[in-house]
Order: sequence, then structure tokens, then C-alpha cells
Amino acid sequence: MRLKNQVLKDKLRESLGAVLPVAIIVFVLAFSFVPLPVDAAMMFLTGAIFLVVGMALFTLGAEIAMTPMGEILGAYITKKRNLFFLALMALILGFIITISEPGLQVLAEQVATIPTIVLIGTVAVGVGVFLAIAFLRTVLQLPLRYILIGFYLFLFIFAYFAPNEFLPIAFDSGGATTGAMTVPFIMALGVGISSVRSDSTAETDSFGLIGICSIGPILTVMILGMIFSPEGSFSPFYVPVIATTDMLFAEFLRSLPQYLFEVMLALSPIAIFFLVFQLLALRLPIQQLLRISIGLVYTFVGLVLFLVGANVGFLPAGNLLGEFLSGLQFNWILIPIAMVIGYFIIRAEPAVFVLNKQVAEITEGAVSQKAMGLSLSIGVSLALGLSMLRVVTGISIFWILIPGYAIALILPFFVPSIFTSIAFDSGGVASGPLTSAFLLPLAMGASIALGGNVVLDAFGVIAMVALTPLVTIQILGLYCKIKDERMAKVPEAEVMDIEIITLPIDDGEAE
Repeated sequence: MRLKNQVLKDKLRESLGAVLPVAIIVFVLAFSFVPLPVDAAMMFLTGAIFLVVGMALFTLGAEIAMTPMGEILGAYITKKRNLFFLALMALILGFIITISEPGLQVLAEQVATIPTIVLIGTVAVGVGVFLAIAFLRTVLQLPLRYILIGFYLFLFIFAYFAPNEFLPIAFDSGGATTGAMTVPFIMALGVGISSVRSDSTAETDSFGLIGICSIGPILTVMILGMIFSPEGSFSPFYVPVIATTDMLFAEFLRSLPQYLFEVMLALSPIAIFFLVFQLLALRLPIQQLLRISIGLVYTFVGLVLFLVGANVGFLPAGNLLGEFLSGLQFNWILIPIAMVIGYFIIRAEPAVFVLNKQVAEITEGAVSQKAMGLSLSIGVSLALGLSMLRVVTGISIFWILIPGYAIALILPFFVPSIFTSIAFDSGGVASGPLTSAFLLPLAMGASIALGGNVVLDAFGVIAMVALTPLVTIQILGLYCKIKDERMAKVPEAEVMDIEIITLPIDDGEAE
């Protein structure tokens, strides 16, 4: 019990360290040149508390339940050695996981002219189909870079025929799909699949599933765009009048049943699917099953609190900040401020914790959590700068997406393959529910204040956040490769001297 309490304290400390910088930035702005209403500021502060507690419980639950479930199912499905069965299970798993993704639900609710269930269903089909492709790619050991190049070339050719107004929403859908719910499970599936293989590239191939899955929704939503018109497709934001603390908490409690239902609906298909496998094939020990059940409870409570904090507390504040900053005489300041917010806000995405930890474990520390975190922060900071540049200038999203993806697809020929797999997974992970609930409203508020086209200029923020880590993580890989090559050229005597110096510092590990 004491160990569990300590783990929970550690998770709370991590969550606080992730959310606190964003809260400080917002309040510094509120008390300087951006007059944020007291109502919105109090809701934001309360939302931050919900976020800290929710993220701590969610990450703990993901470690206890979601990751083991994914690894067990991935290993079992692969051991069957039946490609049709593998593809069918991937299709089903991809569909049921996607309909439960909170980041996608937040985005879908803001695309008002398309029924929410239609958009989510379309995205879920895309993820299911491309998860099946990702599974087959891992089992058949096909090079990831050629698959990515082929599909992205097809994607951009197809985009030429899709409605121009729908493209930002399509690319946003690809990013919003892979968030807090999808990432832990799909990454664990990849680990489970690769654990059955004994070849040298098995660990590398455990990454890349999320990167491939992000392609499917973009394609299927483009097809949907030929049926529905996205014009004016956003929902208005409002900040309720808060006179007392009772009214403040009542506002959060009023939203609680909605998110309790949504998360229950989200977790149920995964839990039922796993239970069916448990009864028919897995037959796990009761103790292990009980541990997974406790983990699911943590996940459920954590995700509910996180979504309430993000949607009720952060969403209105993000919209108002964007509106006020763009209304200033020197509205260009929106770009650097958004970059600073982007640098820190990525650390508050729950799925980022899962990715960074798994990368560090699988690479045995060769790619540290600190290096991953820094690369993602730089990437998202650039993404927010480019997004606000689009809002201010009104330039087309393709002026950024085409050269950005071109660089991202050329780099795999120069970096170790594991960095390419991690990079394309990172793009999906970075664009989670907090991006949909804070950064997208920030861009929408700015676009409204500047009199721009919300659909063309504001939508696309999630796509930017999904793009830039593809480049920054691979640049990290290039740096590691160059560093290793330089170390390899160091004379043997110097290497021995270095080892003699460092051995006492490593203590037990050196032995």
C-alpha cells in the first residue's frame, strides 16, 4: 500500500510539473496586458487542478491496465500466425479504440455542420483499416519509411481533389485521433506483436503503429468532405457568470455526468473485448485480472477529471486569450506567446508520459525521457508559431504541410530507423485532448478577432502539432548518429580512460 501511495505521489508531482508552467504563463498574461475576466481565470485555475489530479490517475491507470492489456492482446493475436485473423482483429481494435478517444470527441463537437457520430465513425474506420496495415507491416517486417512515403504521396495527390475548405479539418482529425486513450493501447499492441519475434529489428518495429494509423483518418475524412460542407463549422464558446465559489464548482459538477457517460462509453468496448478474450482464450490468473481492473478504474476516474478540467476550465480561457491577443495593436505578439505556451503545454498531454517512458524502456535509455521531452517541446513550439502565423497572415496550410512532410519523409534515409518510427508516433501523441481543448480554441479566438476564416485559418492547429515532431525527433536521431560516429573514431586508449573515469560514478550499474 505504501508503495502505491508513493507511486501516486510521484505521478502527482509529474503532473503538477507539467501543468504549472502553462498556468503561470496564462496568469502572467492575465495580470499584464491581456485582461482575462475573473470568471474565466477562476475556471482556468480550477480546471488546472482537475488536470493535475486527472493526469496523475490516468498515467497510473495506463501503466497498470492499458499497457498490459495491449501487450497481452498483441502477443496473443500474433502467435496465431494467421494474417487474416491478425488484420481482422486490428480492424476491430482500431475502430473501438478510436470511438473512445477524448481528443477526437472534443474536435468533433467543434465541427458543427457534420454530425458528431458521422465524423467519429469515419475516423474510426480509417484508423481500423490502417491499424490492420500497421500490424501486417510489423509482422511481415516491411520497411516503415517506404510505406510512409507511399501513403503520404497518395494522400497529397488525393488532397488535390478534395474540397479546399475541408483539408485543415481532415489533417486535424489525423492528429486528434491518437491521444490519451489510443496511444497507450496501440503502443502496447506494438510491443506485444514484436515480443513474439526474435529478430534484431523486433524492438524497432514495435514503434510506428501510431504513425501509420494517423494517415487513415486524413484520407477517410477527405472522402467525407466530398459529401458534407464544413463552412462555418465551429461551435461558439461562452464563459458563465461566476459570482461565488459555489457557482464555480457547480459549473464543473454540471459537466461531470456528461464526461462520466462519455468515458464509460469509451472504456466499455475495450474492457468487453478484453473480457471476451479472457473467457475464450487468455485465462489470466485472477490476481492479474484484478490488477488490470483496478488500473481501469484509475484510468476511468483520471480521464473524467482530465476532460472536465480541459473542456470546462481550459477551453473558454484559450478562446478568450486568442481573441484578446489578436485584438492588441501589436497583434504579432500572438506568435511568440503561442510558441511559449506550446513549448510547455505538450508536457501536460497524458499520452506524452506514456510515449516517453516506453521509448526510454525499449531503447534501454539510449533515447532518454529528457531528450524526447525537449524534442517534442521544441516541435510543438514551432507548430504553434506556424499556426498563429497562418491565423495572422491567412496563408494556406499547404504552404507548411507540403515542405514539412517532404523534410520528414527525406530524413528517414539519413537517421536510424528507430528514430523514424518514434518520430511518426510522436506526431500523433503530441496532438492530444489538451491540444483540441486549449490550442484550437486559442487559434479560433484569434481568427475571429482578426476577421479571418475560422475553417481555413484556425483549423489546422492540430495538424501543425502532429507535423513538427516528425522533424525534430528525427533531427535528434541525426544528432545521436553523428555523436556515435564521432565516438567510434576516438582512439581505444582514450575510450579506456573515459571508462575508468566513469565507472565509479555509475556505482551498482557499472558492476
